[in-house]
Amino acid sequence: MKFCVLMASPRLKGNTAELLKPFLSELEDHKAEVTYIPLSEKNILPCKGCYACQNVSNKYGCIQQDDVLEIMDNIIACDYIVLATPIYSWYCTAPMKALLDRHFGLNKFYGSGKGSLWAGKKVAIIATQGYDTEYGAGPFETGIERLCEHSNLKYMGMYSVRDEDDLASFQADTAINGARTFARRLLS
Repeated sequence: MKFCVLMASPRLKGNTAELLKPFLSELEDHKAEVTYIPLSEKNILPCKGCYACQNVSNKYGCIQQDDVLEIMDNIIACDYIVLATPIYSWYCTAPMKALLDRHFGLNKFYGSGKGSLWAGKKVAIIATQGYDTEYGAGPFETGIERLCEHSNLKYMGMYSVRDEDDLASFQADTAINGARTFARRLLS
């Protein structure tokens, strides 16, 4: 099974990265193939809304020459897309939001291009936030559930931990065991 983990935190050794450690370890223990992409190290331009990608079949087709083309190739090649993000102002970070806005090239709904390059893929969320899960990460989860419905993706759920004691919150046994359990659930 191939996983594409999109890590959206600007802090590559921060809370979200810490929560990902046991999750990724569990995937690797079960011989899953993992592509880990730290979005803060990528050049991700915002969508221009030009719809040029909608007139290209069988490939992503965006006219912008940035790192999104490589990221989309990894998404197309995987079975699972894991969106790992801290929650800022009730939604994902700016790099992930810019990437999500560029999903149009994967769905050919609005031009002469036909089909979908990612229909049927599974999507999961790993989130860190400063509030309880429903209040803090709920709006982002709702947005992803709607994206999955629109794009014929299978939403597999969210694992989320609240920051109550900075990094220690994500090093606690409950957080570690929860991340491992979530990974096993996605693998089953």
